Amino acid sequence: MERMVGRVLGTRDSTPLEFWVAVGEGEFLQLDDVVALERVLPTGELIQVYGTVGQVVARHEGARFDSDVFLIEEGILPGAVTEAAQVTATRFEPEVFVPPQPGQPVRVAEGEEREKALFFDRMERRFPVGLARNGEPLWVNFEFINGDRGAHVNISGISGVATKTSYATFLIHSLFTSGVLGKAAVNTKALVFNVKGEDLLHLDRVNARLDDEQRLRYTELGLPSTPFESVGLYAPPRLDDSRATADVASRSDVTSFFWTTYEFCSEDLLPFLFADAEDDRAQYTTVVYNVMAQLRKAEPTETGAAVVDGVKVTTFRELADLITERVQSEEDRYRWAGPAIGTGTINAFVRRLQASVRHLGRLVRADVPDPERHRVSLDNQVTVVDLHNLNDRAKRFVVGVTLKRAFEDKERSGQAEELLLVVLDELNKYAPREGSSPIKEVLLDVAERGRSLGVILVGAQQTASEVERRIVANSAIRVVGRLDSAEAGRGEYGWLPPGQRQRSTIIKPGTMIVSQPQLPGPVVVEFPFPAWATRVSEAVAPVEGTGEEDPFEGL
Repeated sequence: MERMVGRVLGTRDSTPLEFWVAVGEGEFLQLDDVVALERVLPTGELIQVYGTVGQVVARHEGARFDSDVFLIEEGILPGAVTEAAQVTATRFEPEVFVPPQPGQPVRVAEGEEREKALFFDRMERRFPVGLARNGEPLWVNFEFINGDRGAHVNISGISGVATKTSYATFLIHSLFTSGVLGKAAVNTKALVFNVKGEDLLHLDRVNARLDDEQRLRYTELGLPSTPFESVGLYAPPRLDDSRATADVASRSDVTSFFWTTYEFCSEDLLPFLFADAEDDRAQYTTVVYNVMAQLRKAEPTETGAAVVDGVKVTTFRELADLITERVQSEEDRYRWAGPAIGTGTINAFVRRLQASVRHLGRLVRADVPDPERHRVSLDNQVTVVDLHNLNDRAKRFVVGVTLKRAFEDKERSGQAEELLLVVLDELNKYAPREGSSPIKEVLLDVAERGRSLGVILVGAQQTASEVERRIVANSAIRVVGRLDSAEAGRGEYGWLPPGQRQRSTIIKPGTMIVSQPQLPGPVVVEFPFPAWATRVSEAVAPVEGTGEEDPFEGL
């Protein structure tokens, strides 16, 4: 049954883009409600008009002074409370852009009308991204994710409040379980970088805090309230550990990862040691690429060690010392450092190289048996690479090298329909607005060319204003959680209408504002509490020897 809520207001201008609705007695409209009305043209043609509520105001009609409110409430002065809603038009069917006329009845759009108002009926392949305030699902067109008409997701918000990582994992879960991937679901993978604590190392475990109300919200979205089924976990080895044990405290089934010294030499990984804007501006970048050319000539051994310039190097310290000796040697300096390179430039290069030994020593080595077992593999549906125990230079190295290898493997496979979803938080650290670096170039390649290869970046950051513009601009889906008021005023959020920009500074965790190209404006969504553990305290561990979850764990 249609719910009539009011009529088009006659005391305010009505345009094809925006109009006001006087809310009827006993009715109400709230932000984000979807409404519909009809207008009959003089030709007899019927025009369906749809819109969403962006603002609601209430006032005393008949009051002239602020103090009149007391007199009206006491019945001394006549006056009535009126409410009016500002409606932004979203769709005209057919597309004849005429203003609604004052007095026309307005109703809440439900069912098929709501689908039309938000263009959901035009989405052949769609997946849920959250719930509207009325409990109905909200959808995103998959064609703006898989590269057909666009790709990439960018999420902004205050750390710890905006729930950026939780929403990113929810999107991945929705993609995997909604059926939108079709046959490609089997080989679609997600590569997730964990940058804070051990939060994402429990995606395969039930969340002990998930209650029946939240499970119902998954049901309303048509999704299972279950954790991720196929998860591979990787973490760096512990410092000074000859056995390369994974540096993780909360679980023991995590595989440590590192690169052999031969891989470091043959795959041109040296520039990723200097992967920040300051390094890129330095003169010793010439030395970096000259040394890289020499390392490329290295020969492998059975254990993964490299024979460089006739010398076998097993550890990163040995490799760094050999490079230092060659670039500073009078005999080898021209060949390794390059012609016309001053001593000061070489010493600057050496200082940075030697400073990285302490942090990279555990990540580049050939002193552990079966190094292939310690290679980051994308065999599981979701692969989590833990970075939280590494310093910033080592984090940039791991992200850059892992992405470079994954991107090249995807390029060789030529399977664009089977997506590789890359989830990376703190994007501003790896692709800052100013300067250039090897990792920034990799991320730009993903943003600009990844959609044709099926590599999709789900990037998150506190401040989009500090991220390379081309990466943000290439994101078809943009999302914000709670924003700082100063950040919300920046031009990077120009896609937010004024009301929603103001609203972004007060929204609660679990609420996001989502923009996609097919909808005329952003929509506010609420997503359910994660069904998977997002921190150690939430994880329900399997009962040993049974593979079952322990329902009493944590009680």
